[in-house]
Amino acid sequence: MFGILYKLYNKNGAFHIFLISFIAFAILNIVENIIHYNIGKMSNSNSNNNRLEITNPSKEDWKKIIITMFIFALLQGALTLYLY
Repeated sequence: MFGILYKLYNKNGAFHIFLISFIAFAILNIVENIIHYNIGKMSNSNSNNNRLEITNPSKEDWKKIIITMFIFALLQGALTLYLY
């Protein structure tokens, strides 16, 4: 995969496509992951409150969210660059 990225990186004007795709996907993915985190937290609670409350994840959960987001954003950027 990194060999393909290296070849595509040397293509004129291709790196900005990767960078824009990576950043856009990363931002949207963080928002989506926080929503899913709170939905999972709500469904695991024993309360009868059916309202979704958006809260900040713990530091440990932030690390998991960022790592997951980074991997998927990297794959999205690579796929976009490959299809470009």
